[in-house]
Amino acid sequence: MLTNSDKKAKEKKTIREYALGLNAKTKDIIQSWMFLGPSVLGVTVFFILPFLVVVYYSVIRSPLNPEFVFLQNFENVLGNAAFKIAVKNTVDFSIISVPLAVILSLGLALMLEEKIPLKSQFRTFFLSPMMVPVASVVLIWQVLFHNNGVMNEILMNFGAEKIDWLKSEWALGVIVILYLWKNLGYNMILFMAALANIPRELLEAAEVEGSSSFYKFFAIKLRYLSPTVLFVTILSMINSFKVFREIYLLTGEYPIERLYMLQHFMNNTFESLDYQKLSAAAVLMAIAMVVIIAVLFRIEDAFGKDVEG
Repeated sequence: MLTNSDKKAKEKKTIREYALGLNAKTKDIIQSWMFLGPSVLGVTVFFILPFLVVVYYSVIRSPLNPEFVFLQNFENVLGNAAFKIAVKNTVDFSIISVPLAVILSLGLALMLEEKIPLKSQFRTFFLSPMMVPVASVVLIWQVLFHNNGVMNEILMNFGAEKIDWLKSEWALGVIVILYLWKNLGYNMILFMAALANIPRELLEAAEVEGSSSFYKFFAIKLRYLSPTVLFVTILSMINSFKVFREIYLLTGEYPIERLYMLQHFMNNTFESLDYQKLSAAAVLMAIAMVVIIAVLFRIEDAFGKDVEG
């Protein structure tokens, strides 16, 4: 039986152990915030606060006249003809380029899994655009698709007439090819890494049971690749919204209507100092991106949750 002194000693020991545990926990929290602090501060200063400023500008008359107008700026933007054209062209470009970027890069990764000749040279060809500056890539495209460029020289050798590629109905196709050539390599590497992480025993078991390549791809590989497909889709979508750089370097501030993207609208609106219209367009674009990404996450969760972990 414990004496009073033993009970007091035990209580003191328990309190001391609790205090030491609490101090260790507090120390871990402090150390965690010391590591996270710079990143959190940077994101807050350079992303969150500027976005809040944009939201503020989108609901006032102008920076010089901060009258609260609520949704009036959004109504003006949605009724703007240039904005409608830019949205249509951007959506058309994304609908064409993003699925192609995902499907083609996955196909390339699957092909490079097999034993094919010139495998390393093939991989280098698609990875080379990652090492080349945007201006150099644009220069290559100017050489290829200029009015007196390589493509027109080839057409003339076959008796066809010249095509002013960047001012014709083929302009969007030229930009899609540029986008794919520039982004396929990186997406391909992501898919190759994901394919390497698929459990080999599942594929071997399916092969022993005589499963077809079609079944192994859709029933096993694609289900394990679903998180990577989601990531590559989001990344490709973001890159499709950033194609403005290439179009701007190829055609300038005001390209033909078919190549007039959302970034052109925002860039030209910024240069005209119409901040409230620019802010409203940016907020609408952010909302659209959040909705699309949420839908993609929902699809991926439904398709690949049975292989999580």
